[in-house]
Amino acid sequence: MNVSPIFWIAPGGAVVALVTALILALQNMKRSEGTEPMKEVAKAVRIGAMAYLKQQYKGVSLFFAVVFVLLCVLAALGLQTWFVPFAFLTGGFFSALSGFIGMSVGVRSSARTTNAAKQSLNAGLRVAFSSGMVMGLTVVGLGLIDLSVWYFILRQVYAHLPVVERLTAITSAMIAFGIGASSQALFARVGGGIFTKAADVGADLVGKVEAGIPEDDPRNPAVIADNVGDNVGDIAGMGADLYESYVDSIVATMALSVVAFAGSGFEVNGVLLPMVLAGVGIAASILGSFLVRAGEKAEQKVLLAALRRGTYGATILSAVLAFLVVKWLLPGHMQVFWSILSGLLAGVIVGYFTERFTSDSYKPVQGIAAEAKTSPATVIIEGLAVGMNSTIPIVITVAVAIITSYYMAGGASNPGLGLYGIGISAVGLLATLGITLATDAYGPVADNAGGNAEMTHQEPIVRERTDALDSLGNTTAATGKGFAIASAALTALALIAAYRGEVLHMSEKVLGYVKDLNLTLLNPRLIAGLFLGAMLPMGVSSMIMRAVGRAASKIVEEVRRQFKTIPGLMEGTGKPDYAHAVAICTKAAQKEMIAPSLMAIIAPIVTGLVLGVEGVAGFLAGGLAAGFCLAIFSANSGGAWDNAKKFIERGAFGGKGSPAHKAAVVGDTVGDPLKDASGPSLNILLKLQSMVSIVVLGLVLKVSSYLPWLK
Repeated sequence: MNVSPIFWIAPGGAVVALVTALILALQNMKRSEGTEPMKEVAKAVRIGAMAYLKQQYKGVSLFFAVVFVLLCVLAALGLQTWFVPFAFLTGGFFSALSGFIGMSVGVRSSARTTNAAKQSLNAGLRVAFSSGMVMGLTVVGLGLIDLSVWYFILRQVYAHLPVVERLTAITSAMIAFGIGASSQALFARVGGGIFTKAADVGADLVGKVEAGIPEDDPRNPAVIADNVGDNVGDIAGMGADLYESYVDSIVATMALSVVAFAGSGFEVNGVLLPMVLAGVGIAASILGSFLVRAGEKAEQKVLLAALRRGTYGATILSAVLAFLVVKWLLPGHMQVFWSILSGLLAGVIVGYFTERFTSDSYKPVQGIAAEAKTSPATVIIEGLAVGMNSTIPIVITVAVAIITSYYMAGGASNPGLGLYGIGISAVGLLATLGITLATDAYGPVADNAGGNAEMTHQEPIVRERTDALDSLGNTTAATGKGFAIASAALTALALIAAYRGEVLHMSEKVLGYVKDLNLTLLNPRLIAGLFLGAMLPMGVSSMIMRAVGRAASKIVEEVRRQFKTIPGLMEGTGKPDYAHAVAICTKAAQKEMIAPSLMAIIAPIVTGLVLGVEGVAGFLAGGLAAGFCLAIFSANSGGAWDNAKKFIERGAFGGKGSPAHKAAVVGDTVGDPLKDASGPSLNILLKLQSMVSIVVLGLVLKVSSYLPWLK
């Protein structure tokens, strides 16, 4: 059976993204890394980052092998199709590959950014941003090409089935693709987050606070580990994270389209729309990237304006292309466009409010910096308040987007179409991920560039420029996290709706009849699931935070030991043992990432086996509400503390080395694991638990049929 010509927009866009990423990477590699000392520092970071990633992939491969076998068992028992185990593997593989490629380019771009910053601020911005674009385009390109290949294969396999049955079979199998991507992303985020924050916290506490030496000072034994952590956590981890956000939103919407357009004649086009929309979003992202330019003013507002031109331009172009795509694919259903537009606007508004709460151009961050004159305690209190307050406008924005996208799509008369509207709004929000991720991924490159400038004793103007880029990176990273969290909320809601549809479909297949779902608040199993779901984000965050604390303590002890035992280290005549600090972080991260990751995967399965499908529905809803708010709080409080510290370092309230600066460093140290370890892990958790619940649904239904309290 021939595939609709419209389908080829998706893989075509993916190929354009990957080719453009290759061109940008090759252009960056042609640039000079600078002097020999600059090359040596970059090489040490590159070796450490690659060694960590190699070790992480070994451990994760074992997990994937075990889960693959378990999925094969479910398939052998008739509780899943045989495509599910293999879709799971490819999802994990491409998630890992996107992170690996992004990090490989990132670690090779830091010294080149430092060298470019010698020429001008704009030159440094262009190199770092190009590196970020490689990450963004690789993520969307690999994600969309893999989804397109699976759709093409499954469409041929199920070509003999009636259209609704065929599309149901295709989308059910493709959800397993999302589980693989989400599982890999969770390990990458948790492991990378523990590594980077352990090194960062250890380096800051002993270096800045105790020894009084500058950030990224070459005398600090943890400084290379800190730079390595920026790459494995904030590039490789983030790439895998947003890869799964991207593919999960597309897969969830494809699953919802089957019910939304049943009997209308637009069933196939409804499934294709998310992929085609992602394809045209790639074109918008590439064109938007050409608008990113900056002058020589190293001010947050100037640099933010440069990046805004690119992201806003891409958003406007994406909206225009989305209108044309909907008019082409779904004539007579133009209301779906307004759902897409609500997602695009929600992304812009979430980014704006995140910036308001995390940029030192605004009062919230300046207020935290002002409290640093008093004590570290008041810095922490004010930062907590800012983070909590930031949830209000962002949650309201997402709530309005949910209501708007539901009713604009026609949810009042067709609930299935309304739920499809929510899903397609998430796809719309992520359509310009190519450039949005670039504004996030460029930050770690700029951070490493600053470290390179400090360690190789470049002219003060170079460090001033890289610090300006790094400070901007903190804000754009927070904006990127808010963007990812908002998309996770919309996608997770769509997945919960898809879970309900899968229950109806799978129960007839497994039990021989359509299960009657009781999803009222009078159902005690659903209420119990709500509480358990709300507990899980807290539990996982706690485990990750404590893991960072334990690993950071080891780094603190190691840095203190080297300062005491290596002759001439503080005077600059002795050489620190950077490799040992990297080894400590690697070992700790590999060990500590296992428990929270497995808890996130196992919890929805246990809930289903004990409380049944209604309990799981409550579990998913509770986890979504609590996890969404906690993720926003964690990301924004951490980002605000970080930029408050940098605001003081630029001369406010006494500048570097002042009591206010030391207090701000303590606040930043508290915020680091929140914004870069536990917080980013939650948006993966929101979607992963829904997808795990869908894939093991057949098992849960089978077991439930034998348990008297679930009948």
